[in-house]
Amino acid sequence: MKKHCTSRIGMATVVLLLSLSLFAQGTKEEVKAAGPTSVELWYGAAITEAGPPPADWVGFKVIKDKLNIDLKLTALPSNENDQDVKIQAAAAANNLPDLFMVRRDVLSRLVPQGLVAPVDDLYAKMPVRTADHYDAVSQNHARINGKSYGLADPGSINMNEGLLIRKDWLDNLGLAVPTTTDELLAVMRAFTFNDPDKNGKNDTWGYGAFQEINNFEAWPGRRLEPLFGAFGVDGTWSLKESEAGLNVLKGEFYDAMVFLKKIVDEGIMDPNWLSYKKDDFRAAWKQGRFGIMREQNAAFAAQANYAPFDKNFPEGNWIVIDPPKGPTGKASIGPYTANYRIYAISAKAAKEGKADKIAALLEWMASDEGYYLLGWGVEGVNYTKDADGIPVAKGLADPNLAFSAPGGQTVTQLRNMVFYNGDIELYARYPLYVTETSKKEMSALTVMREMQTKAWTAQIGSDTLPIPNADLKRFYEQGLSEFITGKRVLNPANWAKWIDEFKKLGGQEWNDKGVAFAKENNLLTR
Repeated sequence: MKKHCTSRIGMATVVLLLSLSLFAQGTKEEVKAAGPTSVELWYGAAITEAGPPPADWVGFKVIKDKLNIDLKLTALPSNENDQDVKIQAAAAANNLPDLFMVRRDVLSRLVPQGLVAPVDDLYAKMPVRTADHYDAVSQNHARINGKSYGLADPGSINMNEGLLIRKDWLDNLGLAVPTTTDELLAVMRAFTFNDPDKNGKNDTWGYGAFQEINNFEAWPGRRLEPLFGAFGVDGTWSLKESEAGLNVLKGEFYDAMVFLKKIVDEGIMDPNWLSYKKDDFRAAWKQGRFGIMREQNAAFAAQANYAPFDKNFPEGNWIVIDPPKGPTGKASIGPYTANYRIYAISAKAAKEGKADKIAALLEWMASDEGYYLLGWGVEGVNYTKDADGIPVAKGLADPNLAFSAPGGQTVTQLRNMVFYNGDIELYARYPLYVTETSKKEMSALTVMREMQTKAWTAQIGSDTLPIPNADLKRFYEQGLSEFITGKRVLNPANWAKWIDEFKKLGGQEWNDKGVAFAKENNLLTR
């Protein structure tokens, strides 16, 4: 099966050949004499637990032979905060790579420093990729002061996370699936103190998390949104017309903080949640440390990701559940928005004349050759195609090299740069499989579709709202953390005092600018 319909492929192929020919300057002899152009790419790894493409990866040779590009790859850290630190450190040293993935709020800080090149003129030079990846919403997503400074690729699918619970632990303890915050607390206590795995050890907790923060999911972050959603304050912002503004300024946010502190004080959440990185968190649930979590569908149910848990706990069974209802009946897994992965071109690279080469590279990635090679690997080695032309992990000489197996994951680390959530990807990305140890039939696609049926909070555009300056962000995150850890006493008087100080330091201005921006850009909902 081709990536597009047959008629479109014919036209797209012609356009691609013409566009690539525009990039190729001079004769083959002249190109060879000039030598390949070095392009340094800092990418977001598709599978953070897997390593980078090996030195003998066929992609390096294809890209050099066809595009005269010497591609140099560096994987960014899996944790978004660590990514920010790495990019900002490189920016401070005026040593950004040629092409790099960057979060929008960091990009907005780099642009005024003159460190990032505008990309408006590149869209027309990438007709195939632009048609698939960069619609009007995408192009506007990274627009700053009237210019587009980032190439915003379709990111993770909306609402592809969920609240999961160990059903086998519930069964062992004779408990029902919790539906309210009170019931959730009771289950957390039982999971912590009543030996739910029946191993005779005091080594389990109710809830597991780590601090995953972004500009629309502020502290305590994504993994704890189902708890705050029970109070109607999930996410950084509310975009409801009647109550638009920062959620931290709402009375219900204090109630959610009291609820979270109760969980922490009772010791029914894995105490390492403040120090865990993403990979630590995922290793922990696979080791059976906790029985309730918010997790992404593929990180949980993809074959290679689920395998360690399956091996450790063949009788283990996670299920997707509804978010708990709070005191007034509110419930939400968390906010969702249109997701994009932004790749920016450094001003230094543009000055060195690399922008067109980078565009040629990205356009090749959108061709059938690039799409399948980066998305699934080499046909016959990493995948075969089924009767419908969908890449599958069957009929391979070495099953460990399948794109969905540990040995094949290194050669598809750039797949997020070619995938755009097309039908081929969904069926191939999330195949139905039988687990090796427990022989359960699983599919990350089935899990995702169930997750998407749960209650979520639509916050479209919340990731484009103004961000706080570094000092205010630090005050916000540190203050909330100190309330939860006990360094600050959480009571109404202290909370009111902290909120007042937050407003004076710029919190009120941040709130007002955000609401104004939301109104101007028609982001508010009824």
